[in-house]
Amino acid sequence: MIHTQTGSSRRILTFPAVNPCESISLTTLVDSLLQIAGEILSFKPKHFSTNKRSVKETLRHVQTLVIFFEELRIQIRVGSIPAGRSVILSLSELHVIFQKLKFLLDDCTRDGAKLYMLMNSGQVSAHFRALTRSISTSLDTFPVRSVDLPGEVNELIYLVMRQTRKTEARPDRDDKRAIDSVYWFFNLFENRINPNSDEILRVLDHIGVRKWRDCVKEIDFLREEISVEKKSNIEIELLSNLMGFICYCRCVILRGIDVDDEEKDKEEDDLMMIRSLNVDDLRCPISLEIMSDPVVLETGHTYDRSSITKWFASGNITCPKTGKTLVSTVLVDNFSVKQVIQSYSKQNGVVLGQKGKKKVDVAESLAAEEAGKLTAEFLAGELIKGDEEEMVKAFVEIRILTKTSSFYRSCLVEAGVVESLMKILRSDDPRIQENAMAGIMNLSKDIAGKTRIVGEDGGGLRLIVEVLNDGARRESRQYAAAALFYLSSLGDYSRLIGEISDAIPGLVRIVKSCDYGDSAKRNALIAIRSLLMNQPDNHWRILAAGIVPVLLDLVKSEEISDGVTADSMAILAKMAEYPDGMISVLRRGGLKLAVKILGSSEVSPATKQHCVALLLNLCHNGGSDVVGSLAKNPSIMGSLYTASSNGELGGGKKASALIKMIHEFQERKTGPGEPVLERERFVHAW
Repeated sequence: MIHTQTGSSRRILTFPAVNPCESISLTTLVDSLLQIAGEILSFKPKHFSTNKRSVKETLRHVQTLVIFFEELRIQIRVGSIPAGRSVILSLSELHVIFQKLKFLLDDCTRDGAKLYMLMNSGQVSAHFRALTRSISTSLDTFPVRSVDLPGEVNELIYLVMRQTRKTEARPDRDDKRAIDSVYWFFNLFENRINPNSDEILRVLDHIGVRKWRDCVKEIDFLREEISVEKKSNIEIELLSNLMGFICYCRCVILRGIDVDDEEKDKEEDDLMMIRSLNVDDLRCPISLEIMSDPVVLETGHTYDRSSITKWFASGNITCPKTGKTLVSTVLVDNFSVKQVIQSYSKQNGVVLGQKGKKKVDVAESLAAEEAGKLTAEFLAGELIKGDEEEMVKAFVEIRILTKTSSFYRSCLVEAGVVESLMKILRSDDPRIQENAMAGIMNLSKDIAGKTRIVGEDGGGLRLIVEVLNDGARRESRQYAAAALFYLSSLGDYSRLIGEISDAIPGLVRIVKSCDYGDSAKRNALIAIRSLLMNQPDNHWRILAAGIVPVLLDLVKSEEISDGVTADSMAILAKMAEYPDGMISVLRRGGLKLAVKILGSSEVSPATKQHCVALLLNLCHNGGSDVVGSLAKNPSIMGSLYTASSNGELGGGKKASALIKMIHEFQERKTGPGEPVLERERFVHAW
């Protein structure tokens, strides 16, 4: 059988057909034509978002040609059809046309691309017209008269030739009307006017977008299209308008039309899987970012393709996690991990960065900007005057919109959503509190949002800390920790957070507790680190909360992800910059633990860099006694030389400084004449 492109990663309205090889047998070619014709005819019951009349005519022509192909197969079996060049050439051309028709029909029924296909109905009609007329051209070269086929089959061939030659595929009248309506909606948005909901529903029904989940698919597709480089300003403006329109439809028009029971069950299954997931397992050990294209090495460890490719390009032929020298650098796609990442991204609104693609936001046009403001105003109103169910639906939309879009964060802040969410944080309903806290967390990324959340007297911070310690759900407390991280990026707010007596102890409790997963612990850790970095006076509060023994015990447990280990070591390194922090780390065995982690093959380069920073700070503040203890470890120099050669994030300079410090200590200890031998011993050990 002929292998054709599956189209799984095919750009829309592109048709990468495969030409049959020149040596193909007539039997194989006809069998393949019948197979692909069957695949085309399987589109009959599907909903087409555009060019329904052209689709109907195309399917009728293909159905007629199936009769021709079946008769050909019969005649071939009895040996009455010669496999002449003209026969093979004609049928091969038809095979290519059928492949392209299948791609085109697939695009016309593609989930998520329905609005896009409607707006490109003119281009779709041109493709139908060109491909249909190509059928006539291909049949012209078929030697009908020299092939012994029944007369009625010959008549069918001539009929198809006449009909396809004269085809005038054009956009349907209903398509034109729907397109005009969409452009009218754009005009209304530009003038800050809400369109008539019945008219919008008519357009959505025409293209087959009838549920909230349909809108989600449309938005995912449009976001992907906008991210593609080399698009004209006109194309970007249209896509941005469509994105703003379909977001408005999802939030305002189809908010009450939920998915059916089967889809709900699937969504719940996906959500349960994601909630039980350790998100750090989806991060690349090199970049520490969620992977967009996971691949596996021969060691069994998974990395993001772009990161491991750069690793190899730098001259490394080892596995970054194990340090093992690789026999082969072949990368194998990890489809199972990729599927989990895609589910996680959909549930959390994460847009995965990919090479060659730009960051996507919505407001690339006036219509999209004003549609976003109308959407934000509607959601703000639902929080104030809506019933409980309407509020929950508004929460869902706010979480989704604020997760990835700085534009929508700004719109929602301006619409007064922050004030409404802050009032709801003390709700007795755990579900409402969780969603409100998630919205606050996302809006805390916005500069104006930070100001409104904190309030004039800092009361917003105290309310978030209250949720951090007493929230009804673990998720609520986790979101509160993340919100404190974003808010602490401003020095004044970092000081205010530190002054709230329960803030830092609440974060430390999350880190210490076994009830929280790695994702929650990391939220708390990065918040603590931010408080430490942006307000030095917080260091004694963090120390008093018992962070040092908590982190050392956490790292020793070896039941955490590398991301948690890296965050923990970063905080310990910062604490060791202060004398009291240095003493606390040394008394609890931090020096020995840092050396052990530095020599491990199971941690990322970033974790090792933090270990180097910790050791350097301990030596700086601890003096010769600490340096001497470090120098006694026979493996330290090898680990430091490795860290120096792989010195990302500035860690190479710190490793070199630590090596120099140990060498100087050894020279002072052994006296003149022996430093060279001592240095050679270290180099030999490395």
